[in-house]
Amino acid sequence: MTLRLLVTGAALATGALVATPSAMAAPRGLTIEDLASMERIGSPVLSPDASRVVYTVRSTNLEKNRGTTQLWMIDLRAAKPAPQQLTSHETSSFDPEWSASGDAVYFLSSRSGSAQVWRLPAGGGEAARVTDLPLDVDSFHVSPKGDRLAVTMAVFRDCADLACSKKRNDERAAGKATGKLYDQLFVRHWDTWADGRRNVLYSVPLSSSPASPSSSAVSLSGALDGDITSKPFGDRGEYTFSPDGQRIVFSVRVAGKSEAWSTNFDLYDVPAAGGAAPRNLTADNPAWDTKPQFSPDGKTLAYLAMKRPGFEADRFHMILQDVATGRKRVLAESWDRSIADYRWRPDGKALLANADDIGNHRLFSLDVASGKASALTDKGYVAEFDAKRDTVVMTQNSLRDGAQLYRLAGTKATQLTQVNRDRLADVKMGEYEQFSFAGANGDTVHGYVMKPWNAEPGKKYPVAFLVHGGPQGSFGNSWSYRWNPQVYAGAGYATVFIDFHGSTGYGQAFTDSISGDWGGKPLEDLKKGLAAAGQKYPWLDTSNACALGASYGGYMMNWIEGNWSDAFKCIVNHDGVFDQRGMGYSTEELWFTEWENGGTPYANPEGYEKFNPVHHVTKWKTPMLVIQGDLDFRIPTAQALATFTALQRQGIKSKLLVFPDENHWVLKPANSIQWHHTVFGWLDEHLKK
Repeated sequence: MTLRLLVTGAALATGALVATPSAMAAPRGLTIEDLASMERIGSPVLSPDASRVVYTVRSTNLEKNRGTTQLWMIDLRAAKPAPQQLTSHETSSFDPEWSASGDAVYFLSSRSGSAQVWRLPAGGGEAARVTDLPLDVDSFHVSPKGDRLAVTMAVFRDCADLACSKKRNDERAAGKATGKLYDQLFVRHWDTWADGRRNVLYSVPLSSSPASPSSSAVSLSGALDGDITSKPFGDRGEYTFSPDGQRIVFSVRVAGKSEAWSTNFDLYDVPAAGGAAPRNLTADNPAWDTKPQFSPDGKTLAYLAMKRPGFEADRFHMILQDVATGRKRVLAESWDRSIADYRWRPDGKALLANADDIGNHRLFSLDVASGKASALTDKGYVAEFDAKRDTVVMTQNSLRDGAQLYRLAGTKATQLTQVNRDRLADVKMGEYEQFSFAGANGDTVHGYVMKPWNAEPGKKYPVAFLVHGGPQGSFGNSWSYRWNPQVYAGAGYATVFIDFHGSTGYGQAFTDSISGDWGGKPLEDLKKGLAAAGQKYPWLDTSNACALGASYGGYMMNWIEGNWSDAFKCIVNHDGVFDQRGMGYSTEELWFTEWENGGTPYANPEGYEKFNPVHHVTKWKTPMLVIQGDLDFRIPTAQALATFTALQRQGIKSKLLVFPDENHWVLKPANSIQWHHTVFGWLDEHLKK
């Protein structure tokens, strides 16, 4: 249940501050309005012959308070490859996928009134709808043979067909009674109350006539009581076709009564046309198995697997299974990194994989024969990538720039896009640098510092001390649209952010070390990290600082309030845990709190009370801004209300900002702008007097 807070340059490797590109006479820093209106690149997919890449660009209309996503393409054969817009409908077009022959691009869009699969000829012309199903299509893959689609839809499993699910949805929407009756968990998940539907995988034969979109579907996973794709963040990477198009392998957790405290996802194999029960391929592993991909020759099935049941932050290992014999082996066992995503190299001799690595998120090549891991990128965050023939494309971002599209040849990256260049032409970004220090137990701990955009030699600047969530995550060299140090730099603040014990990218033992120790080593790291930064960088005024954090970072704000409050003039707590025991009984993904605290609240109450902020309330004194999304079912609103009550009842200066329509994250553009203006107003009040 990760408590989520998601967050390139040669100079960084030498220890020098990274100077960010700017216009000749950049008169200003980055604002939240800039950040909210930036275009965002994603989903790069290469054509089968690697001659073209299709990707998405999300644009935001601040007046309409929403974003739309469109498809773009670059012809890589051109002497000067240039982006070309493919779709421009008022509704979004997303999740592109090439046909096997490369003559068309398939994508999802709601332009017909519901989410369906569409086909756009690569040579030009109008998009045609290829599915006409009674329910929204949530995700899809095109068969390598081009004869069918695999799609996922939310259905009532007791319904005999899709029309029954559609009818029940309509009847519920028209009904006047609103009560919901439950007899098992999940009752709600992330930001949505359970309504009895499951995400089910279907096979949809493609019509040979463009005028006759497919309207029938065969259930492939409906016999299993589970969601494919998984909720709330699963995607089409959880299922795949075999290269011959005859079979599909998918990942699913069978729910039963234990869904809310289980991480036992298994891989199942099923004929692509249906007609047979799914066969469990990973029944021997009670932990997480996911992201299956066949080798190009179809002889090997790769997938990611964890070893420890109930631990969502365990290392994802790469497993290779011989399709003919079923024999499995772990690839790159000694490479102590957890894989986020991967792709086969077209020759089947290596796999590309990305992973957190010492404050960056790099792309690696894993040799299939030896397991050797070789880094292909250096600084920055490689988010998405694809490989065809000898071509690799990727999206990469950093602390100085949002994602751009690159072509990678060996270890040399060539930038293909320049989104936001004109929009930010007069913006100067803050310079940043990675540093390290001796943290808890004498272990090496890493962090970053960033200067205000207009920093001058010899001057000191107030500090925004940012604490990441997760807690098994990383606040590193990446661009965020929610917690972005550059917006703080644009507002005149220096920032410091530390990858404390429990962070990812430093080996699994370092990640494991926070479990059962939320207020121990991490707090020591934060103390020592701020002191080390202040000593190394004289422009940091660490005596004039505020601490900010969300999720686990919000928990840490409450913990700091009772255990280190003298260090800060104010605190900002977004969706933070106030009472560990209450959290254990009210959050949705119980496997998380039970792992982190050594059992259930009733079986091991001491685990929940050891680092429980509620026991230190009488020591609170620092002004705090509390922020909460009322649709946050991960850290429910009662936690924020309790925090605010403790502050107000003791006469501590405090404010509460609640977003009735946001979850654990503040995503709507207008709300994000309000969030930032409120936060900066709070910082200004306490740090710029």
